[in-house]
Amino acid sequence: MRIGDIEDVELDRLHALSLSVGWPHRAEDWQFVRESGQGLVALDEIGRVLGSAMWFAHGTDFATVGMVITSPRLQTLGAGQWLMKRVFDKVVGRDLRLNATRAARRLYLSLDFQPEKTVYQCQGIARAQTIVGPANNRGDVRRLVENDIAAVIALDATGFGVRRAALIERLFAHSAGYGLFKGDTLTAFALCRPFGRGHVVGPVVAESDADAVAVVRPHVADHSGSFLRIDTHMDQGEFAAFLSHSGMPIFDTVLTMSMGKRLADFFVVGATPPMTFALASQTLG
Repeated sequence: MRIGDIEDVELDRLHALSLSVGWPHRAEDWQFVRESGQGLVALDEIGRVLGSAMWFAHGTDFATVGMVITSPRLQTLGAGQWLMKRVFDKVVGRDLRLNATRAARRLYLSLDFQPEKTVYQCQGIARAQTIVGPANNRGDVRRLVENDIAAVIALDATGFGVRRAALIERLFAHSAGYGLFKGDTLTAFALCRPFGRGHVVGPVVAESDADAVAVVRPHVADHSGSFLRIDTHMDQGEFAAFLSHSGMPIFDTVLTMSMGKRLADFFVVGATPPMTFALASQTLG
């Protein structure tokens, strides 16, 4: 095999690679991640795409890793490790975070990634609840507009632990969003965009389960009767129960893993900042 730049490969060939391992990404989803990060592909002697790996840098010290795929016929031949070691050459000095499928966990453990938290992939045909809880009295929920981008970037940085302005701007441009405002201050938000079989909600950042529910509920109503997905670390509490009752039970799990700083290292000890209730995606974190 030889290494190529992911930018030089046609979208239909990347789409065929993800289909070969059962991933739901459309060609449009591949284009979005290519515009958001950098990546490598493994090519055979006649130019067939047999593997991929991407990284998404935020600042000078941190990156997430994703879209690590190897053709099924190469998965036992070390192709994943071969690709990852070439990614390491591109991200020297950065703390890394990724979300590992069950099939890939042994690979990442062998590369010294450390297990962190389970991600619950919740999905299904969304249904707006006919019986809702008491009205949220912590603020007003409204659609986000362009003037809200700076506040969304700042709140995401607090919830995620790293400022990722360029990614949030790109997500904002491709998403519908709802925010919870206390006066003029944004205290929670949820973005939703087309992905895979329907739409994905994320990221979601909020101070509490109730606030997270408040900004996700309008998206459920908007897409009631169609496929909706959320990737979350939450499997208990009001937010998790809301997802299940809204037609999105747990479908699968992946494992957040890190190399370098662990998740807790990104936050001030003893502080209770807003939390990330839903990832932008398993690939982006």
